Amino acid sequence: MPEPDTKPKPELYTRYPTKNIVIYNGTTILHYLFGSFGLMLGYNFLWDGLGGFLFSFIYLIFAFMQMYIIMPLTVCPNCVYYRLKDGLCTSGLNRFSRKIAKEGNLKDFAKRAGSPFCHNKLYMASLFIPILAIIPTLIINFSVILLIVFLTVLGLLLFRFFVVFQKTACVHCRAKNMCPNAKAMGLVDK
Repeated sequence: MPEPDTKPKPELYTRYPTKNIVIYNGTTILHYLFGSFGLMLGYNFLWDGLGGFLFSFIYLIFAFMQMYIIMPLTVCPNCVYYRLKDGLCTSGLNRFSRKIAKEGNLKDFAKRAGSPFCHNKLYMASLFIPILAIIPTLIINFSVILLIVFLTVLGLLLFRFFVVFQKTACVHCRAKNMCPNAKAMGLVDK
């Protein structure tokens, strides 16, 4: 007979601790910056170096826009943290969202996933684009620095999935029961 799970459930945060917010945003920003740097290094052979700069710049604008502008405009207004008077989510963007967007509908929170251009797909693209785009340049334009940058971006992605989401962010979220991301990671029952 299997033993009952005696492990206590993680606390659900109304206000995430500062360290959790720093870990979440720090990981995000480092991922985008290293990803951008990897694109610049990897594609510096195109158009006398302008190719690397151009790809790097476009990626960086896309990544920061989807995270720090599109999310507060389209996802945050539908989140429970938008409504919590003293609430502070893992990214802290619920506070910014209140200043730039009208309150949405909690029932629409799950719409962050599903459609071809939903925020979840943009978010995942911002994480995977540098990894997928750097791989061919490791063959065409190899350097030890580029390899180190690639491994750093890959490491930050794995850290996000296995530590940030599982231990400091999603597992403590009050919206995890309605969040498609938490459901996909099996965190609803944790």
